[in-house]
Amino acid sequence: MKFDRYAIYFTPQGSLAEVGAAWLGWDVARGQRVAHPQVAGLDVGGVTETPRKYGLHATIKPPFSLADGTSAEDLVFAFTALCAQIAPVTLKGLTLSRLGRFLALTAEGDSNALDTMAAKVVANLDAFRAPPSDADLARRRRANLTPAQEANLERWGYPYVMDAFRFHITLTGKLPKSEQARVNAALVTYFNPYLPQPFVLDSLTLVGQAEDGMFHEVHRATLSG
Repeated sequence: MKFDRYAIYFTPQGSLAEVGAAWLGWDVARGQRVAHPQVAGLDVGGVTETPRKYGLHATIKPPFSLADGTSAEDLVFAFTALCAQIAPVTLKGLTLSRLGRFLALTAEGDSNALDTMAAKVVANLDAFRAPPSDADLARRRRANLTPAQEANLERWGYPYVMDAFRFHITLTGKLPKSEQARVNAALVTYFNPYLPQPFVLDSLTLVGQAEDGMFHEVHRATLSG
């Protein structure tokens, strides 16, 4: 399968992966659509339309096109080798949070090790990232970036990395204020039985965006450093 862009994600496994794939309507590991759950009074397909193509994930290194002179095979090799040098990260758990106008799962506990891991992945695989286009830069700058975020955009091609990184697993698109409480209540009921305590991040996933716009698992690597 041909991919236009690649990214490094954390993608859950087990029951959380299954219920998350159904919630979003896309299974990134299997590369297939999944039927949404029936939630009374809630249009799950509408609520999840924006994040669906990415699958259930937390972004570690944001999507990028391959730089000239690099290949997908070299990226898989470098990604696997890097994961072999990184130790698993353990946090207290995952919890449902509101981030601006969307809802996501966030990590509970001290995130220093998680943030350090994410920064290492961003930096060590950056040789594979093609520079963003002028249109991409202009689109990002419409978000009124802080000076630190602007510096990240210039250096790493994305504003929300390094010190601006926050681990999160997106579950909805932007929601009107009038809808947030109702969707939040539905998410608590749906996801809470499957949230891990503790939360152990012991693998990362290289994903690719296919011509249909959906992201697919390319290679999962264990963190074994």
